[in-house]
This record gives sequence, C-alpha cells and structure tokens, in this order.
Amino acid sequence: MPPSGLAILIGAGPATGTGIARILSSPTHGNLAIALLARRPESLASVISKVREANPSAVLEAFPSDTSKASLEKAFADIKSHDSFKDLKLDLAIYSIKHSTKKPFLQETREEFEESLETYVGGAFTFAQESLKRFFKDHGEQGLQEGGGAKGTLIFTGTLGALRCSAQFAAYGASRASVRQLAQTLAREMSEKGVHVVHTIGNGAIVDEDGEDQKTGKKMSADAVGETYLWLHQQKPCLWTHELDMRPACEKF
Repeated sequence: MPPSGLAILIGAGPATGTGIARILSSPTHGNLAIALLARRPESLASVISKVREANPSAVLEAFPSDTSKASLEKAFADIKSHDSFKDLKLDLAIYSIKHSTKKPFLQETREEFEESLETYVGGAFTFAQESLKRFFKDHGEQGLQEGGGAKGTLIFTGTLGALRCSAQFAAYGASRASVRQLAQTLAREMSEKGVHVVHTIGNGAIVDEDGEDQKTGKKMSADAVGETYLWLHQQKPCLWTHELDMRPACEKF
C-alpha cells in the first residue's frame, strides 16, 4: 500500500522517535512516509532499522540536521526534492528534540544561556515556519471558514519544564516555556487557517518497550506516544486538542 502522505519528524532518537516513526509508517495505523531528522547519522540509521523490523516496506529516509536555520532549511529543501516523497503532501510535522541543561545560575554565562535558547527555541521557530510554508503550499491557503479543509498537524513535544522548573534549570525552563508559548500563539493564528497546532507535555520516562513497566504504569511506551500523536493528527476541526499531558499512570504530578 503506497503512503497516503508525508510526516516530518525532528528528534528521531532511539526511544520516542522510534515509536512515533513505527506507528506513523505502519500501513495499519498512519500509513505515512517519514522524513527523519537528527544530528547523528548513526541515530537515524538505528531508527530506520528498528522500524523496518516491524514494517519492511516502510518508506523512511534520513536527513542529518541540527536545529540551526541553515541546516533546517536545507533539510526541508532536500525532503521536498527527494524521490521517495514525490507527489506526497506534508500532513504532519513533529518537533521532538531532546534539550536539557542544568547549572547553578551564578555559574551560567550569558553566552551559554543564549545558546540554549537559540538551539531549542530558534530551532522550533524555523521548523514551524518551514512546516507551515509546506502545509499551505501542499494543501492551499484557503481558511476553514472560506471553504478550505484541514492543512495538517504541527506537534511540539514538551516536558513539565515548560510549566514549572526546579533550581539550576534556568536555561532549560526558559527554552521549554518559550516553545510552549510559541505553540500557543501559532494555534491561535493558524487554527482558523486549517493547521492543527499541539503542544504535548511528556511527564515521565518514555522507552521503546512494552513490558512490565508499561503494564504497571511506571513508564510510557514509545509506541503509545506514536498512537497518541496519530490520534491528535486524525482529529477533525470540530474538536482540536491544543495541549495534552502525557504520563504513565504511576507518575507523580
């Protein structure tokens, strides 16, 4: 069965990214072709290998990229011109990179603080802009009230740090909270134009397993996150979720 559309995922790592890609590419679930972005080629190769163990026919391609403006713009251009994705419209874009920094505030420098913001928030900004341009190019610019349909889904994977932070996490908290606000303003601007914008809060450990820790509610499974993201993407404009708390049953909150 040929893919029904295209998804772009940045943060294609061994846990969350693998589960998302596995579910989205499955012909019995998302049936989407996936463009995978991450800094390390070996990480991308690992994700593709694991996904193809479950679905040998999965359409997956790797695009090594960091979150800098030039790197993301090149990745989106390369995705657009890649033979595996020709004639496919972008339906889903997911920003799911790891970002953590801890340091006593008086030991932190202005340069380190700004670098954290540039890496995470600047990356989210460029990823969102490039995704939105592609949504409108592929699906048209007519808004929902003008007769246009849904254009696609943009998901930001956040953490509890977007809501509250502990001591020594100044740069981390500022970055996570900033992306949450970016998602909120985009949802308010883009929803009526047909783009579903979501900010999720991953509260607890996510692992690429489905074992005892999942059955007892200690840890989330990566596949469950993928299923949740597919469910968000499949929502109709009559009911769109903007923010969603994801946690295993036994996680304190």
